[in-house]
Order: sequence, then C-alpha cells, then structure tokens
Amino acid sequence: MTIYNYSIKNIEREEIKLDKFKGKVLLIFNSATKCGYTPQYKGIQELYEKYKEKGFEIIDLPCNQFLNQAPGTDIELAGFCQANYHTTFETFAKIKVNGDDAIDLFKYLKRVKPDDETPGKEEFKPALTEDMSSSKIKWNFTKFIIDKEGNVYGRYGSKVKPEELASVIEKLL
Repeated sequence: MTIYNYSIKNIEREEIKLDKFKGKVLLIFNSATKCGYTPQYKGIQELYEKYKEKGFEIIDLPCNQFLNQAPGTDIELAGFCQANYHTTFETFAKIKVNGDDAIDLFKYLKRVKPDDETPGKEEFKPALTEDMSSSKIKWNFTKFIIDKEGNVYGRYGSKVKPEELASVIEKLL
C-alpha cells in the first residue's frame, strides 16, 4: 500500500488519483490561510522553485478543522495563496484530517507515521514539541514527505520550517 492507492479532489471538486505523482518526491501538508504558520507558504514556495525541475511536487490541502482558520471556498483559498505568497503549486480542495470525516489519504498517512519523527534523525533534528506524540494531526501545516515510490518517509510538525526539510528532499531526489 502506498499513497498511489488514494485520491484527492482539486478545487473544481474533480477526483485526482495520486498515482499521477509516481516517480516524484512529494510534500503533503494541511494548510490554513488565517494561521500563525501561514507564512510558511513562502518557504514552501521556495522549496518548490528550487526542486520542481528535479522531480519535487507539493500537495497543499487546506483544512478548516483548527479554529476555522481556513475560511472561504476552495477557489478563494487557492487565490489567497497565489496573491499573498505567489504560490505556483496547486492548492487542492479543503479536507478534514481528523475524526470520522478525515479523508482516506490522511487516515493512511497517520497510520503509517503516527508520530512526528524521521528516519535518519542524525541528519534532521527538529526541536521536540508537544505535537510530536500522537497520530492525531494537532495543527495546521503538519507536513509529510513521500519518496519516489509513494512511501511515507517522514512526518513533521507545524513548528518545523519548510527550509529545514531541504536536506531530506535532496536526499530523496
């Protein structure tokens, strides 16, 4: 089982099968436009610009489950990211990451990586935080790195800055 067994919806609510990303290194994250971590979009866009030609893609999945910090329609959320952070990667349809209504992709991601930990911790040492101890997604901007074969390589909490993931991405590319 890999992420390629799942699908998500784009902002037009069309089903997108994740097998279209075969052979790519992916960053999948739950986002919000009214969150203290929203400025991470700048660093995420910089990662995208730096690595997209080498086979890196981003899956931005807005989530309104945390204090309603992703208000608006799917199109409004995508427009916000493009206007304010000049994102050129695709923003997908709003999702739920926890509870019975969580999308299957996030149920899978949480089952495979229940904690915010990373293989190769000697290479990547995020600060330990309270949100590193449960399979439940604790907040916006929880990030998952997927290798070229569709396997979940690592899970990173909200406090991990996108630029801190560059060495992991480079290793997998």
